[in-house]
Amino acid sequence: MLPAFDTPRRMPAEVDLTLLWSALFLLLIGMVMVYSASIAIAEAGRFTGNHPAYFLVRHGVFLTIGLVAAGFAFQVPLTTWQQLAPWLFVAGFLLLALVLIPGVGRDVNGARRWLSLGVANLQPSELMKLFAVLYAADYTVRKMAHMHELKRAFLPMAGAMVAVGILLLKEPDFGAFVVIITLAIGILFLGGMRARLFAILIVVLALAFAVLIIVSPYRRDRIFGFMDPWSDAFGRGYQLSHALIAFGRGELLGVGLGASVEKLFYLPEAHTDFLLAVIAEELGFTGVVVVIVLFGLLVQRAFAIGRQAVALERLYPALVAQGIGIWLGIQGFINMGVNMGLLPTKGLTLPLMSFGGSGIFVNCVALAILLRVDWENRQLMRGAKL
Repeated sequence: MLPAFDTPRRMPAEVDLTLLWSALFLLLIGMVMVYSASIAIAEAGRFTGNHPAYFLVRHGVFLTIGLVAAGFAFQVPLTTWQQLAPWLFVAGFLLLALVLIPGVGRDVNGARRWLSLGVANLQPSELMKLFAVLYAADYTVRKMAHMHELKRAFLPMAGAMVAVGILLLKEPDFGAFVVIITLAIGILFLGGMRARLFAILIVVLALAFAVLIIVSPYRRDRIFGFMDPWSDAFGRGYQLSHALIAFGRGELLGVGLGASVEKLFYLPEAHTDFLLAVIAEELGFTGVVVVIVLFGLLVQRAFAIGRQAVALERLYPALVAQGIGIWLGIQGFINMGVNMGLLPTKGLTLPLMSFGGSGIFVNCVALAILLRVDWENRQLMRGAKL
């Protein structure tokens, strides 16, 4: 028998296993909780055929399509994604405009955010989040020598984001607007934007968001409902008050999987925007902490992969990786904050977990691109040529 020091060492993994398993656990927990949160509404809905597993089956189909698409996306080199980035951004912009055409875009609950594909709906704003990451990273690389200049570095990107924002606010989809603006500015900052310019920009954006809220009655109602949901618990504070009740009922370990009361037609959008509230009620504080830790690991690994790409002098893949981390982190943070009563209601789903075909599809593709960045890093460190 060979001595211990002569035994061959195990080859390092091809991809970041912490990132991979964190994402897979979030997807798995999401599928289980979507089923639990949607049983009652599925059994009572005519459009569901009164089938309790209606949303579970559709979620499973969306997830399967997303994983297949992720497999193809993983095969695409980052150089190709960089070449496609401007064209994908233009395509996303056109889809956002298409949604607003009467008779083409589909209205749901007073918002026109979807394009009907017959068997399912496409939400272009979800695609635009990924396209914005790819485009902002490419733009930053191209403007790297001028990142300290307001006119040459920031204003062209600001013009593109304002155009996208106008279309999103027309739908309206204020939540997607906040996410896309945040990740675009975040990528510019990571790419070398001057701290003073960044600080001024944050102030300007804060004032702009305040104006958007003030001039919009329904946004003002959301703010007032957020500040004191119990003052109008059956009106503008209805969603938040029932989300808080769900958190309160869950206590430390929850009431048990499937035993939620709030999902029984009390808590609106229980399987989409307010999935975390159902998790809190059924799995308790412990279940919420597990979800937060998994998201924290995912975002941390995204930034670690980005830093490794920078060390290998691969700026575009680095910005893409960290941009995906910003996107998933910000959207997850906003959704969790809304569910916990820390932020006003935004209409954003919990990435990788909430029901929604477009969201699950795009999240899977984004993770595949992130894993591709990590895979290319590891190949270069081994001395291979891409």
